[in-house]
Amino acid sequence: MSPSGRPWPLSLMFLLGMGMASERINCPSRCSCQYLEVNCTGQQLQEFPAAIPLDTRQLILAANNVSYLPAVELSFLADLVYLDCRKNLLGDDLDFTFIGVAKLVYLDLSFNNLTQVTFSTFSHLLSLVVLKMSDNPNLVTIEKDAFANNTWLRHLDVSRTGLTFLDTSTVRDLPNLRFLGLSDNLWHCNCSFLDFITWMTESNIRFPDADNITCYTPEGLHALKMPAVEAQLHFNCLTQLYKQDYIFLCLIGFCIFFAGTVAAWLAGICAVIYKVHTSKGEEGRGEAEEDT
Repeated sequence: MSPSGRPWPLSLMFLLGMGMASERINCPSRCSCQYLEVNCTGQQLQEFPAAIPLDTRQLILAANNVSYLPAVELSFLADLVYLDCRKNLLGDDLDFTFIGVAKLVYLDLSFNNLTQVTFSTFSHLLSLVVLKMSDNPNLVTIEKDAFANNTWLRHLDVSRTGLTFLDTSTVRDLPNLRFLGLSDNLWHCNCSFLDFITWMTESNIRFPDADNITCYTPEGLHALKMPAVEAQLHFNCLTQLYKQDYIFLCLIGFCIFFAGTVAAWLAGICAVIYKVHTSKGEEGRGEAEEDT
């Protein structure tokens, strides 16, 4: 019945029925669909769902067993802006996976089996604002230029991973970054990490759960928070010399000594030559005076 109490025209009812049937047909199996959104949460999917509507803007695949994202199928979803893949089995190589979804703004890859992030992983996501990769215990490497093209990135979370080191330029050169999750990682706080810690203490970025951003190694710094670690590393790295430093200084000293010895030897030879030359000149003048 229409709002006025009159029955719907048969033609309109037919069109509505066809539209609803079309929506049901286009929705992937075991997923729910509404306007521009496909939700497949917790359906124990083993593979990326087929028959996703091409105009989908939001795709939720959370809490499944998907281990692979096919780049070709994803590229058909050119208008996708939101992709939630948390709590799956994604891992190994994701390079070039997102090459066809350049409009993506939100990407959640947390609670997976990621192992590394390279420049090719997210380089095509020029509009990316939120990237969540927390709770990937096998994530041990993020390359220095991994986010070089993600200049709009505002929210980055790599908490609770296997990271031991992160190059300062990887995050420092992101002009819009405001939120950076780093807690409960296996940070190795050596002299190479001092620059990153100094950047953390001086930046205006928000670090959630900051009390759990601590060193894992070396043993002497285990469980220490970053401000305390910075002071300790400044003392250890900037005031003390290591074995290679002493070797370098010894080499410099030897070179200076050798150069000084050679210079003195050359100066002595020059002095002797000059003295011999002047003495011969004096003898010549004396003989000339005697002849006169």
